[in-house]
Amino acid sequence: MGGGHAHVAVLADWIENGPPPGARATLLTPHPALRYSGMVPGWMVGDHERLRGIVDCAGLAGRAGVELVLARASAIDPDARAITTDAGERIGFDLASLDVGGTGHAAATLGEDPRLIEIRPIERFVERLAQWRAELLAADPAPFVRAAVIGGGAGGVELAFAMRNLAGLETRPEVTLVAGSAGLVPTMSRAVRRKVASELARQEIAVVAQDARFGEGTLRAGKIALEPFDIVLAALGSAAPDWPSEGGLATDPAGFIAVDAFQRSISHPHVFAVGDVAARQDREVPHSGVHAVFAGPKLAANLRAALADRAVSERYRPRFNSLYLLSTGNGAAIASYGPLAARGRWVAMLKRWIDLRWIDTYAGLAGSA
Repeated sequence: MGGGHAHVAVLADWIENGPPPGARATLLTPHPALRYSGMVPGWMVGDHERLRGIVDCAGLAGRAGVELVLARASAIDPDARAITTDAGERIGFDLASLDVGGTGHAAATLGEDPRLIEIRPIERFVERLAQWRAELLAADPAPFVRAAVIGGGAGGVELAFAMRNLAGLETRPEVTLVAGSAGLVPTMSRAVRRKVASELARQEIAVVAQDARFGEGTLRAGKIALEPFDIVLAALGSAAPDWPSEGGLATDPAGFIAVDAFQRSISHPHVFAVGDVAARQDREVPHSGVHAVFAGPKLAANLRAALADRAVSERYRPRFNSLYLLSTGNGAAIASYGPLAARGRWVAMLKRWIDLRWIDTYAGLAGSA
């Protein structure tokens, strides 16, 4: 279930090494392609086309001998070993793996507003932002844009830079980043926070270190009204979908599927889960695409072992430090690696090389290169 970052690695394993003997698999996903979120800011500023940052899940499934069902999982019965799709179809399984991502919770956190566009799910975000930009560019003359970005994590920071440098506009949008009470990139080092703050100031992006909420059509931070805004983008992290816990899978207090070191459900070992929908119980693994990418090959090995009735043995152990590359939207990027930080065009070149290498690897396997 889900064509996420880890499951494309499973499909790649089946293409490169052949499907597990006797296995018949179905990939259930609402989209035939995976939108790589790391390249969305680059699309926003015009560094590459919209279709450049996708992985052809349909092509990978075809090459791997996996049946593709374009639908979304809406319920699971792990005891009866069956799932139900949003179209009402019931699909049985002996072994299940979930890489469906988390859900957005911006509206629940901030309140409803027609200007609000949430980054999750990423495909819906891209569709809505593309439509909004097309309508903006069709106006004559194009109006001056005031944008708010909610969320001070890496995703919110990159969105703020991307909106400030949004492609196609004669006048750069005025951007306010409402980072929240936790501040800018709170999980990163002091050196990174200083570089992010410096770059935001350099690009004249206002920063508000208070939590935001809509009230009577007005975006407020604390008691301060922040209006006017034409568009509000939110990057507040992910929430857990309801249906895994409703189906009886063990979850953590936030509702994410509780898994062991091998990505198996602690209540139903024939169910695996990885990525934003899962929560490791043996150690803390942040919800981040980089961890889903590196967990993918481990998941592939464990699924292969489980299908052969062998003991699973592969654990994803996050590196002591992970490399994060934050695009600043103006041809540069900020690197974060543990306590170290760097900024420059060379960082943006490194990010582009890593992103395109990952995308192109799967494009070659899918036959779409």
